[in-house]
Amino acid sequence: MLIFDADDTLWENNVVFERVIDEFLEWMVRPGLDRAAVRAVLDGIEAANARTLGYGSKVFLHSLGECVARLRGRDATAEEAARIAGWAAAFDRDGVELIPGVAETLAELARRHDLLLLTKGDTEEQRRKVTASGLSGHFRGVHIVAEKNTAAYEELLRAYDLDAASAWMIGNSPKSDILPARSAGLNAVFIPHDHTWVLEHGDLDPADEKVLRLSAFGDLLRHF
Repeated sequence: MLIFDADDTLWENNVVFERVIDEFLEWMVRPGLDRAAVRAVLDGIEAANARTLGYGSKVFLHSLGECVARLRGRDATAEEAARIAGWAAAFDRDGVELIPGVAETLAELARRHDLLLLTKGDTEEQRRKVTASGLSGHFRGVHIVAEKNTAAYEELLRAYDLDAASAWMIGNSPKSDILPARSAGLNAVFIPHDHTWVLEHGDLDPADEKVLRLSAFGDLLRHF
């Protein structure tokens, strides 16, 4: 069984957030407060909100509002709130941009193996992206969870009566895709992405032989 992450593994995602963050940083900088300092405050707010509110563009925009309040020492004004709300348009897209090699590689892998999709975030938002991708037909099941932790992987194993030793989790995030999957006993494939969210970074054990490291999605066909 091959289990796939979605955002930044199958299609581009975080690059959209980073474009908005870039504009936000430019807006917030002032004498004595540079881009790095603003980003550090925002990262802290996002990390806290991810634990209590979850993921997705709505939570992200909420975090921007909190960041404005933190940096300004007051609630965002109506004008500031409107500017933040305007960034919602960046996420209201009808389609998604597939990562090169994904469409043809998944089609071939689906002929050889059973595939599952496991993604986290806002249910409605993630479903929209899955539908827009045109890839859902390749998967035996699509699962959207609030958090991809060890318990989520163990639940997936139980749901499909899978042997962890014969299952592989494939993704770009050490924090959500690789480390918890390994903790649950699965094998893993790490495919780095240049724009992986900073909060999804993590240290992988270079001696872990159950983690396969690939440079491109299409390389999966050489191993599966």
